[in-house]
Amino acid sequence: MTNIDDYIGREIETGSENETKALGREIVGMLGEGSVVALVGELGAGKTVFIKGMAEGLGIKDLVSSPSFIIVNFYLGRLPLAHLDLYRLSEIDAISDGIYEYLLEDGITAVEWADRAPSIIPDEAIKIEIEVKGVNKRLIRISIW
Repeated sequence: MTNIDDYIGREIETGSENETKALGREIVGMLGEGSVVALVGELGAGKTVFIKGMAEGLGIKDLVSSPSFIIVNFYLGRLPLAHLDLYRLSEIDAISDGIYEYLLEDGITAVEWADRAPSIIPDEAIKIEIEVKGVNKRLIRISIW
C-alpha cells in the first residue's frame, strides 16, 4: 500500500514498540506538506512511540520526546515536523493560546491528545487511535478526523 487512503478505516495490531514505530514510519511516507496526524489514546498507549516512527520516516535524527510541559517541539527532516502534546490543556486553553498556529503548512503536524481540543484539528486530519490490548500489544485504528 502506498496511498494513505488505503489505510483509512483499517485496524492494525502491533505487538511491540518497534512495530508501532514502523507503522508511524510507513504512514508518514504517504503524507505531504500541511498534513495533520491527530493521535488519541490513554496515557502510555504509544502515541509518542508512533510519532518517533514518523520522525524516523522523515529522516529526523534528533531524540524525539513528548513535549508535555512545553506543548510543542519542532524537528527538521525531509519535511519539518511539529509535535504537539495537548495533555495539559483544555480546549479553551488551546484556543486562547493560539495552538492552531503551530499547525505547519510546509510540514507535518502530529498532535498527541488531540481529543482535548478537537476544534483546532482540521477536518481532513488523519486520526490515529491507539488502544492498549496487552503489555506490548496495541490496536491502532486509522480514520479521518
